[in-house]
Amino acid sequence: MKKYILLFLFCVTVAVGQTTINQYKYVILPAQFNFLKEKDQYRLNTLTKLLLEKYGFTSFFDTEELPATLINSNCDKLYADVVSTGNFTRTKLQVILKDCKRNVVYQTAIGTSKEKEYKVAYTQALRAAFQSFDTLQYHYALLPSNSEIQKSAESVKPTVILTETFDEKATMLYAQPIANGFQLVDATPKVVMKIFKTANSNSFSAVRGTTQGVLIMKENQWFFEYYQEEKLVSEKVNVKF
Repeated sequence: MKKYILLFLFCVTVAVGQTTINQYKYVILPAQFNFLKEKDQYRLNTLTKLLLEKYGFTSFFDTEELPATLINSNCDKLYADVVSTGNFTRTKLQVILKDCKRNVVYQTAIGTSKEKEYKVAYTQALRAAFQSFDTLQYHYALLPSNSEIQKSAESVKPTVILTETFDEKATMLYAQPIANGFQLVDATPKVVMKIFKTANSNSFSAVRGTTQGVLIMKENQWFFEYYQEEKLVSEKVNVKF
């Protein structure tokens, strides 16, 4: 029973994490984990950095010189840590991502290894923990905060390019559920776009080909919005959920 409860809690963590983690592009991680005696011992910190970048994050060690944009805004990045909960018979590692208020945004399942040699065991356990990112389906898509929305309303509005509206029947897209969101297909059926849930039911982070943006509801109509050559493009999209 305990095993099933832990599995359920992990699944909930994955679902909740997806709604917020897509808003973060940068991750800061320590040059030395607390359970190790030296900086980058067994090259574990380097491996963690490389694996974060493999899954789409831009990562920095806390000992590196950070870009000015990151120094001036602590809450635009996540803080990664790897914790050890193993014993003499088994190595167990878990990756945890927290926001600037130390709230857990995402945590992986616990990766384990029975190897006796520390370097091999830690490497195996860390890679096993990172397998959780396969189901996370992380896609960076910055969503504006309430304060940013208010500032935007008070400032000069960006140039908005409104695309032509085509025949509604010909451009109707149908939503098919996927993990943490939907894929939008046409009548072919061909996958046109993938959208991922956020905390707001009227807004999704969206990916169409190589273009990332948001699918947002305005006056009972969906719009796919993204930036192109520093101009905001807003495309009307007909979606049937």
